[in-house]
Amino acid sequence: MGIYMGYYVIAGVMFLVGMIISNRLKSKFQEYSQVTLRNGMSGKEIAEKMLRDNGIFDVQVVSTPGFLSDHYDPSNKTVNLSADVYEGRSVSAAAVAAHECGHAVQHATAYSMLMMRSKMVPAVKIGTSLSQWIILAGLGMMGFGHGNQTIFLIGILLFSITTVFSIITLPVEYDASNRALAWLDRTDLTTQEEHEQAKDALKWAARTYVVAAIASIATLLYYIMIFMNRRD
Repeated sequence: MGIYMGYYVIAGVMFLVGMIISNRLKSKFQEYSQVTLRNGMSGKEIAEKMLRDNGIFDVQVVSTPGFLSDHYDPSNKTVNLSADVYEGRSVSAAAVAAHECGHAVQHATAYSMLMMRSKMVPAVKIGTSLSQWIILAGLGMMGFGHGNQTIFLIGILLFSITTVFSIITLPVEYDASNRALAWLDRTDLTTQEEHEQAKDALKWAARTYVVAAIASIATLLYYIMIFMNRRD
């Protein structure tokens, strides 16, 4: 049980921190969804204007089911906005719509970190689906020879792909928010108070990615320590 205790502690702590951040994010977006934009524009209209202002005419803004399910899909060039954002005329809707268009601008300008992140997606899917099973198999068999330590090492290498992906995601998300806030400020679509509220909402959204990256790094380091100790 000692082998797994450290993992459970890391997972438990990061789960609690993640839950706190997630709940805070939801409360912030719900709070700012009650603040109607002075300009009266919907999230869809905000998104379409930001795309046009950046010379992007081949990206479609569409509605997608779910809460905070908003995302930009580079494969089919669509800005996917949840119903509350797509139809909403609030600070929350403006912040989310502009942020997702920030990703579209990154794509259109070949932002290096986004390009790197996109290229990693196939490898991340493999790493996510296989790493934990291979790591568990390796942990259970490490006492039976060096060949089984190799299995554990393969699992660590696969998991490291997802860790690198989570780290690369950070500048991608922060840059998209910075582009969104700069555009909202430059176009005067938000008042100073609305702009600060949008900034606050996006700040909490970014923190969810920070927590995910820290959790992944901590878990990876834990696996590496186990491997190094068992080799000795």
